[in-house]
Amino acid sequence: MSKEKDAGVSIDPGVEESARQRAIIRELRDEFTQKGWNKTYWITTLGCQMNARDSEKLSGILEEIGYRRSEAEESADLVIYNTCCVRENAEQKVYGRLGYLKNYKKRRPEMKIALCGCMMQENLVLEKLKKSYPQVDLIFGTHNLYKFPELLQAMLSSGERIIDIWKEHGEIVEDLPSNRKYSFKASVNVMFGCNNFCTYCIVPYVRGRERSRRPEEILKEISQLAQDGVKEVQLLGQNVNSYGKTLEHPISFAQLLQEISQIDGIERIRFMTSHPKDLSQDLIDAMATLPKVCPHFHLPLQSGSSRILEKMNRHYDQARYLDVVRRLREAVPDISLTTDIIVGFPGETDDDFEETVKVVRDVQFDSAFTFLYSKREGTPAAAMAEQVPEEEAKRHFDRLLDVLKEDIHAKNETWVGRTVLVLAEETSKHDEGMLTGRTPHNQLVHFQGDRALIGSVVPVKIVENQTFYFTGERIPSE
Repeated sequence: MSKEKDAGVSIDPGVEESARQRAIIRELRDEFTQKGWNKTYWITTLGCQMNARDSEKLSGILEEIGYRRSEAEESADLVIYNTCCVRENAEQKVYGRLGYLKNYKKRRPEMKIALCGCMMQENLVLEKLKKSYPQVDLIFGTHNLYKFPELLQAMLSSGERIIDIWKEHGEIVEDLPSNRKYSFKASVNVMFGCNNFCTYCIVPYVRGRERSRRPEEILKEISQLAQDGVKEVQLLGQNVNSYGKTLEHPISFAQLLQEISQIDGIERIRFMTSHPKDLSQDLIDAMATLPKVCPHFHLPLQSGSSRILEKMNRHYDQARYLDVVRRLREAVPDISLTTDIIVGFPGETDDDFEETVKVVRDVQFDSAFTFLYSKREGTPAAAMAEQVPEEEAKRHFDRLLDVLKEDIHAKNETWVGRTVLVLAEETSKHDEGMLTGRTPHNQLVHFQGDRALIGSVVPVKIVENQTFYFTGERIPSE
């Protein structure tokens, strides 16, 4: 890490920047108090769990300044869209909401609209926003999210549109406010960016190259979370297998898991995502030997065809993927495996698709996220010949869903009658008398229970398999 010298003292630029942004937060809080402002905010988060974690930071900053969460988007004084550009429908949703909010802003000109996240890093998107969406007051990207207090202050004081997009990342800035969704579980970034450059994916272009947080900062954050009552942490990175390689003193992700496992109070450790190309035996061994690490592994397949995997630039073939699955199951026999699969990648034939079905049948995944290929301008795949016709891709997609549903239902039948430990997370959206939570294997379980149980680990007997979730009966404590 680069250092700056001042009067013979080495100053970490990230620490210095954090202090500067916190000073701005205090200035804004004082201004809110002096002017008697009672402003509200609304944040809509699109995309991955990295974005969700970023939104927690934005919310924490706003609430420390003096904003409070609005009960409705339309009535908020500040509306923020934390955007995703992985799929086109997420972008279209943003444009649609901006058009919807335009009429509300006409009636309330004091409403402020801000956009951030991956979508802002695309040149074509940025130009479109500049020309066609004058109602947007603040635009910033993925590399300078930590500057949000400074950018917010500039917008409020000037009354002008503020656009601040960086093409590259700077220092990792720690220790800014955060407002977690849950008091008993939390997500923790361990690294940022991606070096893999899969031909269909725009993430490396908008999130930047890989850089890892220092292990001491991660351990400090998780220790504080444990003191605050957090029982479960999920470690986030585009490819956690690469963690530590960019550090001055490199360590492996498996070593990081060992360190985190020693923190008192933390009962469950999860992580995502892991790339099959560089999944180490050390990480598999850590899964097998560290009791706090949950027996769930998200291992994106994307395609079962070795030919398509090569076109995707995934750096593994079908045989290598299946070997990774074999080694995981040998080390952790009851491990839950989930995956991502793309259907309709350019050049995919019926035979290629059948290879994907073969792998799905062989592996017997516990769950899967399935996607129709989405053409993203700026990626190599967008310029490939043999774009698959939509009706053919949809035919394959529907068949894949049928196969997955059948296999997942059959596998989940083996859990009926068993007692599992469920971390109760919230009341059911459909029945306030029901609680919902997850097992160590990341299975979703609904069961009768009082709100007082939320945040507790509860023994529950699985009584019914609903394919993608279970219903259960709580086992009363003796």
